[in-house]
Amino acid sequence: MARENIAGALGTASELIMYTTSFAFFEAIADAGVSHCFVNLGSDHPSIIEAMVRMRSNPKFPRIITCPSEMVAMSMADGYARVTGKAQCVIIHVDVGTQALGVAVHNASSGRAPVLVFAGLSPFTLEGELRGSRSEFIHWLQDVPDQRAIVAQYCRYTNEIRTGVNVKQMVNRALQFATSAPQGPVYLCAGREVLEADIEPYEMSLGQQYWDPIELGGLPPKGVNRIAEALAGASKPLIVTGYSGRNHEIPKALVELADTVKSLRVLDMAGSDMCFPADHPAWLGVKQGADDSIPESDVIVVLDCDVPWIQTLCKPRPDATVFHIDVDPLKQRMPLFYIQSDARYQADALLSVQQILENLRRPDSSAAKLLSSQDLAAAETARRESYTAKIEAIELAAAAFPDGRFGTAHLSKVLRSVCPEDTVWAVEAVTNTGFIHSNVRPTRPGSWINCGGGGLGWSGGGTLGIKLAVDAEGGKQFVCQVVGDGTYLFSIPGSVYWISKRYNIPVLTIVLNNNGWNAPRKSYNLVHPGGEASKVSNEDINISFAPPPDYAGIAAAAGSGDIHALKVETADKLEAVLKDAVSKVLAVRPHHFAITVCNFVIPVSSQTMDFVKSLSGGNNADNNNNQQQQQQSGEGNSSGGGGLMDKFNNFAGGGKQGEANEDGLDKAVDFVQEKFLGQGDQSNESAAEQAKDEAISDFIRDKYKGTTGSDFPIGDKDKKAGF
Repeated sequence: MARENIAGALGTASELIMYTTSFAFFEAIADAGVSHCFVNLGSDHPSIIEAMVRMRSNPKFPRIITCPSEMVAMSMADGYARVTGKAQCVIIHVDVGTQALGVAVHNASSGRAPVLVFAGLSPFTLEGELRGSRSEFIHWLQDVPDQRAIVAQYCRYTNEIRTGVNVKQMVNRALQFATSAPQGPVYLCAGREVLEADIEPYEMSLGQQYWDPIELGGLPPKGVNRIAEALAGASKPLIVTGYSGRNHEIPKALVELADTVKSLRVLDMAGSDMCFPADHPAWLGVKQGADDSIPESDVIVVLDCDVPWIQTLCKPRPDATVFHIDVDPLKQRMPLFYIQSDARYQADALLSVQQILENLRRPDSSAAKLLSSQDLAAAETARRESYTAKIEAIELAAAAFPDGRFGTAHLSKVLRSVCPEDTVWAVEAVTNTGFIHSNVRPTRPGSWINCGGGGLGWSGGGTLGIKLAVDAEGGKQFVCQVVGDGTYLFSIPGSVYWISKRYNIPVLTIVLNNNGWNAPRKSYNLVHPGGEASKVSNEDINISFAPPPDYAGIAAAAGSGDIHALKVETADKLEAVLKDAVSKVLAVRPHHFAITVCNFVIPVSSQTMDFVKSLSGGNNADNNNNQQQQQQSGEGNSSGGGGLMDKFNNFAGGGKQGEANEDGLDKAVDFVQEKFLGQGDQSNESAAEQAKDEAISDFIRDKYKGTTGSDFPIGDKDKKAGF
């Protein structure tokens, strides 16, 4: 873009009064395609502010979004970049604003979101030597030895702008790092005097076309042959992926591969993006570190995935052939990382899949000949039958509870039914992610976006950024955020909903109110399954939010009454409340947003009930490789599930819900142990198995007596069940 497209709209250089480094900075980011600046301004930004005001009339000038929180600003840029693949800009205030980015810079780094962060530096002169010299008390306190070091380990590139005469080159170099694989945040800073310096308007000696990102290549020919032959000859081939779906062409390519290799399954590990459609029979859903398919498979292709499995929970069998294709197979920013892999390739995921497909389809290739010798019809039938059983089990597990309450699975099922088909799901539900994904079952590329890192609170700003992006791209899709109560508080909702009102960004937020942090209990149980803390309540281990805050009220207050705040606790009212919320967001009038708080009385009991429902006659007590994922997705042997649950309910309530008696409860406990867990005789059980029986017993008694009880003891076998 020529300079006259931006600054030229203001008149000639002599008419401008000033043309500073800040003017050139904005020209540079606009020319590079940055469309939004998410800003939190301070004393280092006088010339930035002047440039914003003078240049704002030009349609090419980036849209400025004022963000009361730096973390929300960074999360918005993250969400926008995740949808469009285009780097956005965050402007913050010296060292304190850099620190206030908090976990958002971790998320952008781990989630590979291209974001340019720009911060001022405290003035480096104090006697008025230059325009911008120190003029406020705070300038001394904010003068730190190495401001860039605050975020350097999370950034692909950091640097200080020392002069305005090459600021455009500095900006483009930073953006080149941000947008080259593996993408991520970059950080630039400049002293106030540098930003205030008058310079001559200029064009870069290298045009904009010379600053494109680095492109990854594909697989080497030998690698293509090797992987194609392995997949063609495998009896149980598997693809484990994580973020490959960031490229919206990947789901289609993987579907073509699965349609070619009829026995292939696709497992999404962590679910940061929609990598594979849930309506395809090869779909295994989203898991977090473990799945039965991993130790069962004889050939595994890991495709753009950070944690394909957690070795203490599950790992490939020793004779499995494993290939790792990734933009960053060494995971250079992880001090500790290694997996069992026969070959590793730094390559573009889409190009790699296309190469493998081409090899499998070429009639004269050894892979194609090997594939043609397989019984493809039988493989396809087996895969489809397995998929059908899986969906039936998920549907069974998504039923409301007998007492009228509901869990995340039921909520997600109803939510999917009332939201538009083109909904983009922005999910940050931590331990509930599997429930949501299994019941929402996204099928469109780009329709599922999860936080790419471990910094909770991403989805507040992230959802707003996603909505801005889909509208800017012309899609105008409905955007729904699903967030846990603890994560909702981390997201700084006061800032989030003020921004949503100020800039008219309508979204639906669903808060899963489970009265505290569930993840710390899960982590504890994985390490100390029989510890004392496993026997006490959430209040006793300091992870409870009882009494809960008014989550919906927080949003309503931030939106000055324009945020529609709704609450629901029972299944019979859930659909009506959600329909009301969706209709308010879809209303054409401005400032229509909705937040719905869905209350769960005891999260552990809800999870246990979903777990019990997911077991329908199989001996799952002796098959624990992936109870965590079965619990999350509702997997299991679904045969006779409805009848068994009816029998269970009849036992527990003496034939009537809400009228539990001791004899009925005893029968219900025995029924669960014999029919669901396959262990009616407890005389030879280990201590861990007895602990599980006691846990189930306590749950049933508490559930059907209508009491809340406390969190129950957990045995070793439950480590992988996520209890």
